[in-house]
Amino acid sequence: MPKKTPTPKELYDVISPSTYRFILNQPELCLKKSPFLVLMIPVTLKDTEARTAVRRTWGQYGLIPHVTILHLFVVGQPAQSDPLLQEHLEKESKEYGDIIQMDFVDSYHNLTIKTMMIMNWIATFCQDAQYAMKIDADIFLNVHYLVDYLHGQGESSRKDYITGSVISDASPHRDSFNKWYISEDLYSDTWYPPYLSGAAYVFSTDLARKISWASRFVRPIPLEDVYVGLCLHVLGVKPAYATRFLGLRNLFEVRRLKYERCTFAKCIIVNGFNPQNLLRIWHDFQKSYNTC
Repeated sequence: MPKKTPTPKELYDVISPSTYRFILNQPELCLKKSPFLVLMIPVTLKDTEARTAVRRTWGQYGLIPHVTILHLFVVGQPAQSDPLLQEHLEKESKEYGDIIQMDFVDSYHNLTIKTMMIMNWIATFCQDAQYAMKIDADIFLNVHYLVDYLHGQGESSRKDYITGSVISDASPHRDSFNKWYISEDLYSDTWYPPYLSGAAYVFSTDLARKISWASRFVRPIPLEDVYVGLCLHVLGVKPAYATRFLGLRNLFEVRRLKYERCTFAKCIIVNGFNPQNLLRIWHDFQKSYNTC
């Protein structure tokens, strides 16, 4: 296991839950039900359509009989305050009870903060759920397949388990014009430890508390998926591949695929759907259980 040196306080404070406060919270959501799975969906204030599409598709309640699945949208604040949109969000929160908002600024560079707030929320308010999933709103999620897949993993997936699209041979981009640029000051190693594509990954809920703890020893970087991988490395936890057919098919399809009912029926996720497309294919996809 790597040597653990605590991160200086001023750096840890950037991702520490005690730095931020809740504007909206749903602290009792998991107390009423012990969910099998909690879907944590990072969105921004203005993503109203995306939230509606998720509620009408893979986020809808009661999709699978006798399996409790909850969803929560996780929101920060815009850089420029927008009182009208904020008012709409608060109404939406009252109506659906599925929004958490904290007072960090929503930006690409702050996705690591958002992810650590997700981990802290699960560790604090939803430790009795069996699994959690961090999933973007522009993803198609095959809920039935995911639940069957997790049931099939058995006891080994109840603890120290995290799965998704594993990236195991990545190195830092040193070109300062690159979207994923990381300076040597920020991260000096030549390679990243294995990590999961940030589009969607599933984990046993015990890991939320452990990743939160490990973040005290990992200097924050603005790549949230790599950052979670660095925390897993501190914990000595290896991400599990999710594949079929002797490992030839990745069940977390992070490329964009043209919609085809029976292809999608054999994936857990497919990436790259705007709200209209998600709603359009969902109705047709419901037929896949009988036809594929």
